[in-house]
Amino acid sequence: MQTGRRIDIEKPYWDQSTYRGRALHFLTVTNPLNLFVGSKQLELARDIVTKYRKGDSLQQLGITEEQLWKYKYLYDSAFHPDTGEKMLLIGRMSAQVPMNMMITGCMLTFYKSTAHVITWQWINQSFNAIVNYTNRSGSNPVPMNTILQSYVMASGGAVATALTLNHALKNAPPLVGRLVPLAAVAAANCVNIPLMRISELKNGIELQTEDGKRVGHSKRAARKAIIAVTLSRILMASPSMLLAPIIMNFMDRRQLLRNAKWAVTPIQVLICGICLTFATPLCCALFHQRVPISVDELEPQVQKEVLSHDSNLKIVYYNKGL
Repeated sequence: MQTGRRIDIEKPYWDQSTYRGRALHFLTVTNPLNLFVGSKQLELARDIVTKYRKGDSLQQLGITEEQLWKYKYLYDSAFHPDTGEKMLLIGRMSAQVPMNMMITGCMLTFYKSTAHVITWQWINQSFNAIVNYTNRSGSNPVPMNTILQSYVMASGGAVATALTLNHALKNAPPLVGRLVPLAAVAAANCVNIPLMRISELKNGIELQTEDGKRVGHSKRAARKAIIAVTLSRILMASPSMLLAPIIMNFMDRRQLLRNAKWAVTPIQVLICGICLTFATPLCCALFHQRVPISVDELEPQVQKEVLSHDSNLKIVYYNKGL
């Protein structure tokens, strides 16, 4: 049991400067098995993390370093990082794969009729709104009217995109029609994410030194962060929403399910589940969570503000978000 040194549990366990380290971190964060951990175990994790942060040693807590990290990731999976409150179950990162596999599978199955398109695009955006609300910033909370505005516009954008493309492509090959839900999801992300982070676009994203000291805010860095998050969200959805239509189109042409129509939805949900299990963490890991940016790349007035804190600063950092 290691007791001599203090472990910085505010940083991820794995090296975040490498893609492998970021992927392993997000594989742990998005692990759906965390949803089955009971309240008693979660409270134990909170108790251990709280006591360690206050100065208790591993020896005092009676745990190993490996166990400390296990409890820390368990704590992060269920409790808000700013407020410490237990998060709504379906809004947690560990719920992303099971919830999205069901929603995506149904969007890909019921993509033809207007009623089905409206229903499943609305359900998808409702889930996104719950996730955004659950993971809102505690130190700089997103106003409820912004969340509602984002929800309405993203839902409207997704439905309008899907219905318009369905109408325009009604005579296109079946495979093309099956790809319409992906276009709708991409359009919704392009609306939803910038709206949810509109305050950062207006006022700038917080800049920090390597040791976490606040030195300013940058709109340019905010735009970079939002573009990266939007791209990763679209890429996250793409494997399942591309692979499932290809597989189902192949099966339709071979008439493999002509006597088992009931199996269409379960098969698509299963394909989405397999894809999302890996796509979710691997796409989250595409970009650094804490992004370095050269001071020279910032707006001139922001450069002056940053250098007023330390004239030798060359690199500052911002939190990209998820």
